[in-house]
Amino acid sequence: MNTMTILLSSFILSVTGLAIFIWSLRNRLFEASPAAARTIFSEGEIGRSDDPAATPRQAAAQAAHDAAPPLTEDEARRLNEELQARVEADRSSSLVTFLFLACAVVWLLVATAAGLLSSIKLHEPDLLVNQAWLTFGRMRTIHLNAVAYGWAPMAALGLAMWLLPRLLKTPLVGARYAIAGAMVWNAGLIAGLGCIAVGLSDGMEWLEIPWQVDILFVVGGALVGLPLVYTLQARTVRHLYVSVWYMGAALFWFPTLFLVGNLPAMHFGVQQAAMNWWFGHNVLGLFYTPMALACVYYFLPKIIGRPIQSYNLSLVGFWSLAFFYGQVGGHHLIGGPVPGWLITLSIVQSVMMIVPVLAFSINQHLTMKGHFKRLWDSPTLRFIVLGGMMYTLSSVQGSIEALRSVNTVAHFTHFTVAHAHLGLYGFFTLVMFGAVYFVMPRVMDWEWPYPNLISLHFWLVVVGFGIYFVGLSIGGWLQGLAMLDAAKPFMDSVNVTIPWLKSRSVGGAIMALGHLVFAIHFVLMATRRGVARDGAALLNEPLRATPVATAA
Repeated sequence: MNTMTILLSSFILSVTGLAIFIWSLRNRLFEASPAAARTIFSEGEIGRSDDPAATPRQAAAQAAHDAAPPLTEDEARRLNEELQARVEADRSSSLVTFLFLACAVVWLLVATAAGLLSSIKLHEPDLLVNQAWLTFGRMRTIHLNAVAYGWAPMAALGLAMWLLPRLLKTPLVGARYAIAGAMVWNAGLIAGLGCIAVGLSDGMEWLEIPWQVDILFVVGGALVGLPLVYTLQARTVRHLYVSVWYMGAALFWFPTLFLVGNLPAMHFGVQQAAMNWWFGHNVLGLFYTPMALACVYYFLPKIIGRPIQSYNLSLVGFWSLAFFYGQVGGHHLIGGPVPGWLITLSIVQSVMMIVPVLAFSINQHLTMKGHFKRLWDSPTLRFIVLGGMMYTLSSVQGSIEALRSVNTVAHFTHFTVAHAHLGLYGFFTLVMFGAVYFVMPRVMDWEWPYPNLISLHFWLVVVGFGIYFVGLSIGGWLQGLAMLDAAKPFMDSVNVTIPWLKSRSVGGAIMALGHLVFAIHFVLMATRRGVARDGAALLNEPLRATPVATAA
Protein backbone atom coordinates (compact mmCIF):
# COMPACT_ATOMS: atom_id res chain seq x y z
CA MET A 1 0.00 0.00 0.00
CA ASN A 2 2.74 2.45 0.92
CA THR A 3 4.79 1.50 -2.15
CA MET A 4 1.73 2.30 -4.23
CA THR A 5 1.46 5.66 -2.43
CA ILE A 6 5.00 6.52 -3.51
CA LEU A 7 4.41 5.37 -7.08
CA LEU A 8 1.13 7.29 -7.18
CA SER A 9 2.91 10.43 -5.96
CA SER A 10 5.57 10.04 -8.67
CA PHE A 11 2.84 9.46 -11.25
CA ILE A 12 0.99 12.59 -10.13
CA LEU A 13 4.20 14.63 -10.39
CA SER A 14 4.84 13.38 -13.93
CA VAL A 15 1.25 13.81 -15.12
CA THR A 16 1.04 17.28 -13.58
CA GLY A 17 4.29 18.18 -15.29
CA LEU A 18 2.95 16.92 -18.62
CA ALA A 19 -0.25 18.93 -18.16
CA ILE A 20 1.74 22.08 -17.40
CA PHE A 21 3.93 21.38 -20.42
CA ILE A 22 0.91 21.18 -22.73
CA TRP A 23 -0.64 24.28 -21.16
CA SER A 24 2.59 26.25 -21.56
CA LEU A 25 2.79 25.33 -25.23
CA ARG A 26 -0.81 26.38 -25.85
CA ASN A 27 -0.13 29.73 -24.18
CA ARG A 28 3.26 30.15 -25.91
CA LEU A 29 5.05 30.50 -22.59
CA PHE A 30 7.65 27.90 -23.50
CA GLU A 31 8.98 29.25 -26.75
CA ALA A 32 11.68 26.98 -28.18
CA SER A 33 13.43 29.48 -30.45
CA PRO A 34 16.86 31.14 -30.35
CA ALA A 35 15.15 34.46 -29.63
CA ALA A 36 13.85 33.04 -26.32
CA ALA A 37 17.43 32.75 -25.05
CA ARG A 38 17.84 36.52 -25.45
CA THR A 39 14.96 37.49 -23.18
CA ILE A 40 17.29 38.04 -20.20
CA PHE A 41 19.18 40.68 -22.20
CA SER A 42 18.17 44.19 -23.09
CA GLU A 43 18.96 45.74 -26.45
CA GLY A 44 22.68 46.42 -26.62
CA GLU A 45 23.60 44.09 -23.73
CA ILE A 46 24.63 41.08 -25.81
CA GLY A 47 28.39 41.13 -26.15
CA ARG A 48 28.82 43.03 -22.90
CA SER A 49 29.73 41.57 -19.52
CA ASP A 50 27.64 41.93 -16.39
CA ASP A 51 29.78 40.89 -13.46
CA PRO A 52 29.13 41.91 -10.75
CA ALA A 53 27.93 45.53 -11.17
CA ALA A 54 25.18 46.89 -8.95
CA THR A 55 24.52 50.13 -10.82
CA PRO A 56 24.67 51.44 -14.40
CA ARG A 57 27.95 53.13 -13.49
CA GLN A 58 29.51 49.85 -12.44
CA ALA A 59 28.12 48.10 -15.51
CA ALA A 60 29.84 50.75 -17.61
CA ALA A 61 33.19 49.74 -16.13
CA GLN A 62 32.77 46.27 -17.56
CA ALA A 63 31.42 47.48 -20.91
CA ALA A 64 34.56 49.53 -21.47
CA HIS A 65 36.59 46.31 -21.52
CA ASP A 66 34.27 44.26 -23.75
CA ALA A 67 34.79 43.65 -27.44
CA ALA A 68 31.22 44.53 -28.44
CA PRO A 69 30.72 47.46 -30.87
CA PRO A 70 29.98 50.82 -29.26
CA LEU A 71 26.38 51.70 -28.53
CA THR A 72 24.50 54.43 -30.29
CA GLU A 73 23.17 57.18 -28.08
CA ASP A 74 19.65 55.72 -28.41
CA GLU A 75 20.85 52.21 -27.47
CA ALA A 76 22.82 53.57 -24.52
CA ARG A 77 19.76 55.46 -23.30
CA ARG A 78 17.49 52.39 -23.52
CA LEU A 79 20.12 50.23 -21.87
CA ASN A 80 20.52 52.66 -18.98
CA GLU A 81 16.73 52.80 -18.57
CA GLU A 82 16.64 49.01 -18.40
CA LEU A 83 19.48 48.99 -15.86
CA GLN A 84 17.62 51.52 -13.73
CA ALA A 85 14.50 49.35 -13.88
CA ARG A 86 16.59 46.39 -12.75
CA VAL A 87 17.95 48.39 -9.85
CA GLU A 88 14.36 49.07 -8.76
CA ALA A 89 13.51 45.36 -9.05
CA ASP A 90 16.61 44.52 -7.04
CA ARG A 91 15.66 47.01 -4.35
CA SER A 92 12.21 45.44 -4.01
CA SER A 93 13.81 42.12 -3.10
CA SER A 94 16.98 43.32 -1.38
CA LEU A 95 15.82 43.01 2.25
CA VAL A 96 14.27 39.56 1.91
CA THR A 97 17.18 38.31 -0.19
CA PHE A 98 19.69 39.54 2.38
CA LEU A 99 17.71 37.88 5.20
CA PHE A 100 17.71 34.51 3.45
CA LEU A 101 21.38 34.69 2.46
CA ALA A 102 22.45 35.78 5.94
CA CYS A 103 20.55 32.82 7.44
CA ALA A 104 22.18 30.56 4.86
CA VAL A 105 25.67 31.69 5.90
CA VAL A 106 24.88 31.06 9.59
CA TRP A 107 23.60 27.55 8.87
CA LEU A 108 26.61 26.88 6.64
CA LEU A 109 28.89 27.51 9.62
CA VAL A 110 26.74 25.36 11.93
CA ALA A 111 26.69 22.52 9.41
CA THR A 112 30.43 22.84 8.80
CA ALA A 113 31.27 22.60 12.51
CA ALA A 114 29.02 19.57 13.00
CA GLY A 115 30.30 17.89 9.84
CA LEU A 116 33.97 18.38 10.68
CA LEU A 117 33.48 17.05 14.21
CA SER A 118 31.60 14.04 12.82
CA SER A 119 34.41 13.35 10.35
CA ILE A 120 37.08 13.45 13.04
CA LYS A 121 35.05 11.10 15.25
CA LEU A 122 35.21 8.40 12.57
CA HIS A 123 38.93 7.94 13.21
CA GLU A 124 39.05 9.42 16.75
CA PRO A 125 35.95 7.81 18.33
CA ASP A 126 36.86 8.82 21.91
CA LEU A 127 36.77 12.54 21.11
CA LEU A 128 34.06 14.44 23.06
CA VAL A 129 32.03 11.48 24.24
CA ASN A 130 30.99 12.79 27.66
CA GLN A 131 27.96 14.65 26.29
CA ALA A 132 25.24 12.67 24.51
CA TRP A 133 24.48 15.42 22.00
CA LEU A 134 28.13 15.42 20.88
CA THR A 135 28.13 11.72 19.96
CA PHE A 136 28.63 10.79 16.31
CA GLY A 137 25.05 9.65 15.69
CA ARG A 138 23.53 12.95 16.76
CA MET A 139 26.26 15.26 15.46
CA ARG A 140 26.26 13.71 11.99
CA THR A 141 22.47 14.01 11.86
CA ILE A 142 22.67 17.67 12.93
CA HIS A 143 25.18 18.23 10.11
CA LEU A 144 22.89 16.66 7.51
CA ASN A 145 19.79 18.57 8.59
CA ALA A 146 21.61 21.90 8.93
CA VAL A 147 22.67 21.48 5.29
CA ALA A 148 19.42 20.03 3.96
CA TYR A 149 17.04 22.47 5.68
CA GLY A 150 19.35 25.34 6.58
CA TRP A 151 22.15 26.28 4.20
CA ALA A 152 20.74 24.76 1.01
CA PRO A 153 17.11 26.00 1.02
CA MET A 154 17.95 29.37 2.56
CA ALA A 155 20.53 30.06 -0.17
CA ALA A 156 18.33 28.72 -2.98
CA LEU A 157 15.17 30.54 -1.88
CA GLY A 158 17.06 33.78 -1.28
CA LEU A 159 18.42 33.67 -4.82
CA ALA A 160 14.96 32.83 -6.16
CA MET A 161 13.56 35.92 -4.42
CA TRP A 162 16.18 38.00 -6.22
CA LEU A 163 16.05 36.29 -9.61
CA LEU A 164 12.31 36.15 -10.23
CA PRO A 165 11.71 39.94 -10.19
CA ARG A 166 14.51 40.29 -12.73
CA LEU A 167 13.31 37.47 -14.94
CA LEU A 168 9.67 38.59 -14.76
CA LYS A 169 10.61 42.29 -14.99
CA THR A 170 8.45 43.38 -12.10
CA PRO A 171 9.12 44.26 -8.44
CA LEU A 172 8.74 41.52 -5.86
CA VAL A 173 5.19 41.40 -4.51
CA GLY A 174 4.47 40.41 -0.89
CA ALA A 175 8.01 40.35 0.47
CA ARG A 176 6.65 40.60 4.04
CA TYR A 177 5.19 37.09 3.70
CA ALA A 178 8.61 35.72 2.79
CA ILE A 179 10.20 37.46 5.78
CA ALA A 180 7.61 35.92 8.10
CA GLY A 181 8.07 32.56 6.39
CA ALA A 182 11.84 32.70 6.86
CA MET A 183 11.37 33.35 10.58
CA VAL A 184 8.95 30.43 10.97
CA TRP A 185 11.21 28.13 8.90
CA ASN A 186 14.29 28.97 10.96
CA ALA A 187 12.34 28.53 14.18
CA GLY A 188 11.37 25.07 12.96
CA LEU A 189 14.96 24.23 12.11
CA ILE A 190 16.22 25.36 15.51
CA ALA A 191 13.53 23.27 17.19
CA GLY A 192 14.28 20.31 14.92
CA LEU A 193 18.02 20.36 15.58
CA GLY A 194 17.29 20.71 19.28
CA CYS A 195 15.12 17.59 19.15
CA ILE A 196 17.88 15.66 17.41
CA ALA A 197 20.44 16.86 19.96
CA VAL A 198 18.37 15.50 22.86
CA GLY A 199 17.65 12.22 21.08
CA LEU A 200 14.20 12.82 19.58
CA SER A 201 14.18 11.67 15.97
CA ASP A 202 11.92 9.98 13.42
CA GLY A 203 14.86 7.72 12.57
CA MET A 204 14.93 8.09 8.78
CA GLU A 205 17.81 9.73 6.91
CA TRP A 206 16.84 13.18 5.60
CA LEU A 207 13.62 12.87 7.64
CA GLU A 208 14.98 12.76 11.20
CA ILE A 209 13.19 15.90 12.44
CA PRO A 210 9.95 14.90 14.25
CA TRP A 211 6.83 15.42 12.16
CA GLN A 212 5.33 17.68 14.80
CA VAL A 213 8.16 20.16 14.16
CA ASP A 214 7.80 19.69 10.40
CA ILE A 215 4.52 21.59 10.63
CA LEU A 216 6.59 24.76 11.09
CA PHE A 217 8.42 24.01 7.83
CA VAL A 218 5.09 23.60 6.06
CA VAL A 219 3.77 26.93 7.37
CA GLY A 220 7.05 28.74 6.71
CA GLY A 221 7.38 27.26 3.24
CA ALA A 222 3.83 28.27 2.35
CA LEU A 223 4.50 31.85 3.42
CA VAL A 224 7.73 31.94 1.41
CA GLY A 225 5.89 30.66 -1.65
CA LEU A 226 3.27 33.43 -1.65
CA PRO A 227 5.53 36.26 -2.95
CA LEU A 228 6.80 34.00 -5.71
CA VAL A 229 3.25 33.25 -6.84
CA TYR A 230 2.15 36.89 -6.56
CA THR A 231 5.20 38.09 -8.51
CA LEU A 232 4.56 35.53 -11.23
CA GLN A 233 1.00 36.82 -11.57
CA ALA A 234 2.24 40.43 -11.80
CA ARG A 235 4.87 39.69 -14.47
CA THR A 236 5.26 42.04 -17.42
CA VAL A 237 6.84 39.43 -19.75
CA ARG A 238 4.97 36.86 -21.78
CA HIS A 239 7.74 34.34 -22.32
CA LEU A 240 9.04 32.54 -19.23
CA TYR A 241 12.78 32.00 -19.47
CA VAL A 242 14.01 28.47 -18.70
CA SER A 243 15.33 29.53 -15.27
CA VAL A 244 11.76 30.41 -14.23
CA TRP A 245 10.61 26.93 -15.17
CA TYR A 246 13.39 25.27 -13.19
CA MET A 247 12.62 27.37 -10.10
CA GLY A 248 8.86 27.03 -10.47
CA ALA A 249 9.07 23.26 -10.83
CA ALA A 250 11.39 22.96 -7.83
CA LEU A 251 9.02 25.03 -5.68
CA PHE A 252 6.15 22.73 -6.71
CA TRP A 253 8.03 19.45 -6.30
CA PHE A 254 9.52 20.11 -2.87
CA PRO A 255 6.23 20.61 -0.94
CA THR A 256 4.84 17.44 -2.54
CA LEU A 257 7.91 15.43 -1.57
CA PHE A 258 7.98 16.87 1.94
CA LEU A 259 4.28 16.19 2.54
CA VAL A 260 4.42 12.56 1.39
CA GLY A 261 7.67 11.90 3.24
CA ASN A 262 6.42 13.26 6.56
CA LEU A 263 2.88 11.86 6.72
CA PRO A 264 2.68 10.27 10.18
CA ALA A 265 1.67 6.62 10.60
CA MET A 266 1.83 5.96 6.85
CA HIS A 267 5.15 4.23 6.17
CA PHE A 268 6.38 1.08 7.92
CA GLY A 269 9.09 -1.52 7.45
CA VAL A 270 10.36 -2.09 3.92
CA GLN A 271 7.90 0.45 2.52
CA GLN A 272 9.41 3.01 4.85
CA ALA A 273 12.86 2.38 3.34
CA ALA A 274 11.45 2.75 -0.18
CA MET A 275 9.81 6.03 0.74
CA ASN A 276 12.95 7.20 2.54
CA TRP A 277 15.16 6.94 -0.54
CA TRP A 278 12.41 8.18 -2.82
CA PHE A 279 12.33 11.33 -0.72
CA GLY A 280 16.08 11.68 -0.14
CA HIS A 281 17.07 11.33 -3.78
CA ASN A 282 14.22 13.43 -5.13
CA VAL A 283 15.00 16.33 -2.78
CA LEU A 284 18.46 16.42 -4.34
CA GLY A 285 17.29 15.95 -7.94
CA LEU A 286 13.97 17.78 -7.92
CA PHE A 287 14.71 20.69 -5.59
CA TYR A 288 18.41 21.46 -5.14
CA THR A 289 19.37 20.50 -8.71
CA PRO A 290 16.78 22.60 -10.59
CA MET A 291 17.39 25.59 -8.30
CA ALA A 292 21.11 25.44 -9.06
CA LEU A 293 20.55 24.90 -12.79
CA ALA A 294 18.23 27.93 -12.83
CA CYS A 295 21.12 30.00 -11.46
CA VAL A 296 23.57 28.63 -14.02
CA TYR A 297 21.22 29.36 -16.93
CA TYR A 298 20.87 32.96 -15.77
CA PHE A 299 24.25 33.97 -14.41
CA LEU A 300 26.52 32.28 -16.95
CA PRO A 301 25.03 34.03 -20.03
CA LYS A 302 24.76 37.34 -18.18
CA ILE A 303 28.38 37.32 -17.11
CA ILE A 304 29.86 36.59 -20.54
CA GLY A 305 27.25 38.66 -22.41
CA ARG A 306 26.15 35.82 -24.68
CA PRO A 307 22.85 33.88 -24.81
CA ILE A 308 23.03 30.17 -24.14
CA GLN A 309 24.10 28.24 -27.22
CA SER A 310 20.94 26.17 -27.63
CA TYR A 311 17.65 27.09 -26.00
CA ASN A 312 16.16 23.81 -27.26
CA LEU A 313 18.80 21.86 -25.32
CA SER A 314 17.85 23.73 -22.16
CA LEU A 315 14.24 22.61 -22.65
CA VAL A 316 15.31 19.03 -23.32
CA GLY A 317 17.31 19.11 -20.09
CA PHE A 318 14.37 20.46 -18.09
CA TRP A 319 11.73 18.01 -19.27
CA SER A 320 13.98 14.94 -19.26
CA LEU A 321 14.92 15.79 -15.65
CA ALA A 322 11.22 16.05 -14.80
CA PHE A 323 10.27 12.75 -16.45
CA PHE A 324 13.27 10.55 -15.55
CA TYR A 325 14.16 11.49 -11.99
CA GLY A 326 11.04 10.41 -10.09
CA GLN A 327 12.16 6.86 -9.15
CA VAL A 328 15.95 7.20 -9.18
CA GLY A 329 16.30 6.68 -5.39
CA GLY A 330 15.33 3.02 -5.56
CA HIS A 331 18.83 1.97 -6.63
CA HIS A 332 19.88 2.43 -3.00
CA LEU A 333 17.73 -0.61 -2.18
CA ILE A 334 19.44 -3.08 -4.52
CA GLY A 335 19.64 -6.41 -2.68
CA GLY A 336 16.89 -5.42 -0.26
CA PRO A 337 13.50 -7.12 0.21
CA VAL A 338 11.74 -4.89 -2.32
CA PRO A 339 10.04 -5.80 -5.62
CA GLY A 340 12.56 -6.52 -8.39
CA TRP A 341 10.63 -4.43 -10.93
CA LEU A 342 10.92 -1.39 -8.64
CA ILE A 343 14.72 -1.76 -8.52
CA THR A 344 14.93 -2.27 -12.29
CA LEU A 345 12.76 0.78 -12.90
CA SER A 346 15.07 2.82 -10.70
CA ILE A 347 18.20 1.60 -12.51
CA VAL A 348 16.68 2.39 -15.90
CA GLN A 349 15.69 5.90 -14.80
CA SER A 350 19.13 6.43 -13.26
CA VAL A 351 20.81 5.57 -16.55
CA MET A 352 18.34 7.75 -18.48
CA MET A 353 19.50 10.71 -16.39
CA ILE A 354 22.43 10.88 -18.79
CA VAL A 355 20.03 12.63 -21.21
CA PRO A 356 19.43 15.85 -19.20
CA VAL A 357 23.04 15.84 -18.01
CA LEU A 358 24.44 15.72 -21.54
CA ALA A 359 21.96 18.37 -22.67
CA PHE A 360 23.17 20.72 -19.95
CA SER A 361 26.87 19.87 -20.27
CA ILE A 362 26.99 20.37 -24.04
CA ASN A 363 25.04 23.61 -23.68
CA GLN A 364 27.38 24.95 -21.01
CA HIS A 365 30.54 24.07 -22.93
CA LEU A 366 29.35 25.52 -26.24
CA THR A 367 28.12 28.67 -24.51
CA MET A 368 31.47 29.15 -22.77
CA LYS A 369 33.48 28.40 -25.93
CA GLY A 370 35.67 31.41 -26.64
CA HIS A 371 34.95 32.88 -23.18
CA PHE A 372 36.97 30.62 -20.89
CA LYS A 373 39.44 33.45 -20.36
CA ARG A 374 36.76 35.11 -18.20
CA LEU A 375 37.46 32.46 -15.56
CA TRP A 376 40.66 34.40 -14.87
CA ASP A 377 38.89 37.44 -13.47
CA SER A 378 35.24 36.58 -12.75
CA PRO A 379 34.63 35.17 -9.24
CA THR A 380 31.06 34.17 -10.06
CA LEU A 381 32.04 32.42 -13.27
CA ARG A 382 34.77 30.40 -11.55
CA PHE A 383 32.35 28.90 -9.06
CA ILE A 384 29.45 28.42 -11.46
CA VAL A 385 31.38 26.82 -14.33
CA LEU A 386 33.18 24.45 -11.98
CA GLY A 387 29.88 23.67 -10.26
CA GLY A 388 28.32 22.86 -13.64
CA MET A 389 31.18 20.49 -14.39
CA MET A 390 30.64 18.80 -11.04
CA TYR A 391 26.97 18.32 -11.97
CA THR A 392 28.09 16.39 -15.03
CA LEU A 393 30.51 14.25 -13.05
CA SER A 394 28.14 13.54 -10.15
CA SER A 395 25.24 12.61 -12.42
CA VAL A 396 27.29 10.33 -14.68
CA GLN A 397 28.84 8.74 -11.60
CA GLY A 398 25.35 8.27 -10.15
CA SER A 399 24.13 6.53 -13.32
CA ILE A 400 27.13 4.18 -13.23
CA GLU A 401 26.79 3.58 -9.48
CA ALA A 402 23.17 2.52 -9.98
CA LEU A 403 24.28 -0.51 -12.04
CA ARG A 404 24.10 -3.71 -10.03
CA SER A 405 27.73 -4.67 -10.71
CA VAL A 406 29.04 -1.36 -9.37
CA ASN A 407 26.46 -1.05 -6.59
CA THR A 408 27.54 -4.41 -5.19
CA VAL A 409 30.89 -2.87 -4.24
CA ALA A 410 29.90 0.73 -3.50
CA HIS A 411 26.75 0.16 -1.46
CA PHE A 412 26.96 0.66 2.32
CA THR A 413 30.42 2.25 1.99
CA HIS A 414 32.01 5.70 2.21
CA PHE A 415 32.06 5.73 -1.61
CA THR A 416 28.35 6.62 -1.55
CA VAL A 417 29.05 9.44 0.91
CA ALA A 418 31.68 10.86 -1.45
CA HIS A 419 29.20 10.69 -4.33
CA ALA A 420 26.50 12.48 -2.34
CA HIS A 421 28.91 15.31 -1.53
CA LEU A 422 29.95 15.58 -5.18
CA GLY A 423 26.35 16.50 -5.99
CA LEU A 424 25.30 18.57 -3.00
CA TYR A 425 28.65 20.29 -2.44
CA GLY A 426 30.67 20.06 -5.66
CA PHE A 427 27.66 21.08 -7.75
CA PHE A 428 24.99 22.82 -5.70
CA THR A 429 27.09 24.60 -3.08
CA LEU A 430 29.70 25.89 -5.54
CA VAL A 431 26.94 27.32 -7.73
CA MET A 432 25.37 28.97 -4.68
CA PHE A 433 28.72 30.53 -3.74
CA GLY A 434 29.10 31.97 -7.23
CA ALA A 435 25.55 33.30 -7.30
CA VAL A 436 25.99 34.98 -3.90
CA TYR A 437 29.10 36.75 -5.20
CA PHE A 438 27.02 38.10 -8.09
CA VAL A 439 23.91 39.06 -6.11
CA MET A 440 25.21 40.63 -2.91
CA PRO A 441 26.72 43.77 -4.53
CA ARG A 442 23.27 44.55 -5.94
CA VAL A 443 21.52 43.74 -2.68
CA MET A 444 23.83 45.92 -0.61
CA ASP A 445 24.69 48.51 -3.30
CA TRP A 446 28.26 47.91 -2.17
CA GLU A 447 31.12 46.00 -3.72
CA TRP A 448 32.99 43.07 -2.19
CA PRO A 449 35.87 44.81 -0.37
CA TYR A 450 38.61 42.19 -0.78
CA PRO A 451 38.80 40.26 -4.09
CA ASN A 452 41.76 38.29 -2.69
CA LEU A 453 39.43 36.78 -0.07
CA ILE A 454 37.16 35.57 -2.89
CA SER A 455 40.13 33.92 -4.58
CA LEU A 456 41.26 32.41 -1.25
CA HIS A 457 37.76 31.07 -0.63
CA PHE A 458 37.68 29.46 -4.07
CA TRP A 459 41.00 27.65 -3.74
CA LEU A 460 40.38 26.52 -0.18
CA VAL A 461 37.05 24.88 -0.98
CA VAL A 462 38.26 23.40 -4.28
CA VAL A 463 41.48 21.95 -2.87
CA GLY A 464 39.76 20.84 0.34
CA PHE A 465 36.91 19.17 -1.51
CA GLY A 466 39.34 17.50 -3.92
CA ILE A 467 41.18 15.88 -0.99
CA TYR A 468 37.85 15.00 0.66
CA PHE A 469 36.31 13.41 -2.42
CA VAL A 470 39.31 11.49 -3.72
CA GLY A 471 40.25 10.13 -0.30
CA LEU A 472 36.72 9.06 0.58
CA SER A 473 36.13 7.49 -2.85
CA ILE A 474 39.28 5.37 -2.66
CA GLY A 475 38.65 4.41 0.95
CA GLY A 476 35.03 3.56 0.23
CA TRP A 477 35.89 1.34 -2.74
CA LEU A 478 38.54 -0.54 -0.75
CA GLN A 479 35.99 -0.90 2.06
CA GLY A 480 33.47 -2.43 -0.34
CA LEU A 481 35.99 -4.91 -1.73
CA ALA A 482 36.99 -5.95 1.80
CA MET A 483 33.37 -6.52 2.83
CA LEU A 484 32.82 -8.75 -0.23
CA ASP A 485 35.79 -10.94 0.69
CA ALA A 486 34.33 -13.69 2.88
CA ALA A 487 37.82 -14.70 4.03
CA LYS A 488 38.38 -11.36 5.77
CA PRO A 489 36.85 -10.38 9.11
CA PHE A 490 34.59 -7.34 9.13
CA MET A 491 37.13 -5.26 11.07
CA ASP A 492 39.49 -5.44 8.09
CA SER A 493 36.95 -3.43 6.10
CA VAL A 494 36.96 -0.87 8.91
CA ASN A 495 40.72 -0.66 9.33
CA VAL A 496 41.36 -0.21 5.61
CA THR A 497 39.36 3.04 5.66
CA ILE A 498 41.23 4.75 8.54
CA PRO A 499 43.94 6.53 6.47
CA TRP A 500 41.31 7.71 3.99
CA LEU A 501 39.00 8.91 6.75
CA LYS A 502 41.88 11.00 8.07
CA SER A 503 42.33 12.50 4.60
CA ARG A 504 38.61 13.27 4.66
CA SER A 505 39.08 15.24 7.87
CA VAL A 506 42.05 17.11 6.38
CA GLY A 507 40.02 18.05 3.34
CA GLY A 508 37.04 18.95 5.49
CA ALA A 509 39.18 21.21 7.67
CA ILE A 510 40.44 23.07 4.60
CA MET A 511 36.85 23.44 3.35
CA ALA A 512 35.82 24.70 6.79
CA LEU A 513 38.53 27.35 6.60
CA GLY A 514 37.17 28.39 3.20
CA HIS A 515 33.67 28.69 4.65
CA LEU A 516 35.02 30.85 7.46
CA VAL A 517 36.72 33.15 4.94
CA PHE A 518 33.45 33.38 3.01
CA ALA A 519 31.45 34.19 6.15
CA ILE A 520 33.92 36.84 7.32
CA HIS A 521 33.88 38.49 3.89
CA PHE A 522 30.07 38.36 3.87
CA VAL A 523 29.92 40.12 7.24
CA LEU A 524 32.45 42.75 6.15
CA MET A 525 30.35 43.51 3.09
CA ALA A 526 27.06 43.49 4.98
CA THR A 527 28.45 46.01 7.47
CA ARG A 528 30.24 47.99 4.74
CA ARG A 529 33.64 47.59 6.30
CA GLY A 530 36.94 47.25 4.53
CA VAL A 531 38.05 48.78 1.24
CA ALA A 532 35.40 50.88 -0.52
CA ARG A 533 35.69 49.82 -4.15
CA ASP A 534 34.59 51.79 -7.21
CA GLY A 535 33.56 49.19 -9.77
CA ALA A 536 33.41 45.42 -9.98
CA ALA A 537 35.51 43.35 -7.61
CA LEU A 538 37.35 41.18 -10.12
CA LEU A 539 40.06 38.75 -9.16
CA ASN A 540 42.69 40.26 -11.44
CA GLU A 541 43.22 43.79 -12.73
CA PRO A 542 40.31 45.55 -10.96
CA LEU A 543 38.41 47.95 -13.21
CA ARG A 544 37.54 51.56 -12.63
CA ALA A 545 34.16 52.94 -13.61
CA THR A 546 34.15 54.68 -16.99
CA PRO A 547 31.36 56.14 -19.17
CA VAL A 548 29.54 53.88 -21.63
CA ALA A 549 31.05 54.24 -25.09
CA THR A 550 28.63 55.57 -27.70
CA ALA A 551 28.78 55.80 -31.47
CA ALA A 552 27.94 58.85 -33.45
